[in-house]
Amino acid sequence: MNEVLFDYTRQDAKGDSCTMHAWAKVPPPLTASQRAERKAHAAALLKAHNAVLVAHYYVDGDLQDLALETGGCVADSLEMARFGRDHASQTLVVAGVRFMGESAKILSPGKRVLMPDLDATCSLDLGCPPDDFAAFCDVHPDRQVVVYANTSAAVKARADWMVTSSCALAIVKHLKDQGQKIIWAPDRHLGGYIQKETGADMLLWNGACIVHDEFRATELELLKAEHPDAMVLVHPESPEAVVKLADVIGSTSQMLSAVINGKASEYIVATDNLIMHRMRQLAPGKTLIEAPTAGNSATCKSCAHCPWMAMNGLDGVIACLEQGQGEIHVEPALGLQAKRCIDRMLDFVAANPSALAPKVQGLVKGIGAA
Repeated sequence: MNEVLFDYTRQDAKGDSCTMHAWAKVPPPLTASQRAERKAHAAALLKAHNAVLVAHYYVDGDLQDLALETGGCVADSLEMARFGRDHASQTLVVAGVRFMGESAKILSPGKRVLMPDLDATCSLDLGCPPDDFAAFCDVHPDRQVVVYANTSAAVKARADWMVTSSCALAIVKHLKDQGQKIIWAPDRHLGGYIQKETGADMLLWNGACIVHDEFRATELELLKAEHPDAMVLVHPESPEAVVKLADVIGSTSQMLSAVINGKASEYIVATDNLIMHRMRQLAPGKTLIEAPTAGNSATCKSCAHCPWMAMNGLDGVIACLEQGQGEIHVEPALGLQAKRCIDRMLDFVAANPSALAPKVQGLVKGIGAA
């Protein structure tokens, strides 16, 4: 069973949920001297405030470099939260999107969590309104509620399980083997991929990542023909026709692993193009090619970058530390409720390490999420 439940595209996308609003808030490019000055200033502030920067693979390369240079981390969404939880610093600066800041706060309720821009959100989070989702779950009390990491604290609080893209298959298979039926939210492409692979009885929420949803199979086939020896890496949030063309289907961490350990010299990458910054650092001898999101007549052949991730910049890091703006708050009772589904996942993967992608030298040890 594979039923679609809710259509994000029919929502009223205004204000912070409008991509035009997000692109308008993207920091302007900096000159080389400005970048050096801002990085030095931000590094000094991190030290002065005993803060640590945790950055996602999809944010600007300057922020990724700053995190690594100052003892922070560059990782997937869950490992960002776990790193922050385990780090001695009592102030976490999260460069990513809002649900990542919330996850960090859920796992570190006693710490201060700041973000460069609180307007930075996610189409998957926006596409799963907590009240609507809770109402639907209430109609199907016989089903286990499994939600992706890319959801709000309120949605996680309603869930039985949270999963990431590299442990979702194992957890859903585990539930199926127990005879459980599932509500899945919010990404329809990832949910459909998991349903097909496991055969589980799943009701799918109809959300989508606006970046991965744009990859196009016809154009990818043409690109493959131009690069017949290239390995194709696809995130399972992509449409089914694109996933079918992949040599590797996996999370950000699994894609990085494929590039680092792969024998091919060329890689076509179907995920947010800012991941290539870290790929080039960890596998400098490999050629990386962006997967197409549009056809020949388009102005931008491949435009795979999240507008909300793009809102993160060095000036935002400086402002949140200097002015205390951008602090994440999660109501304590809600945070405790949301933490249950995260802890259940962590307990499962600790007991079933084979469910995860192999750890890669040069990467932060962790689960590998969106």
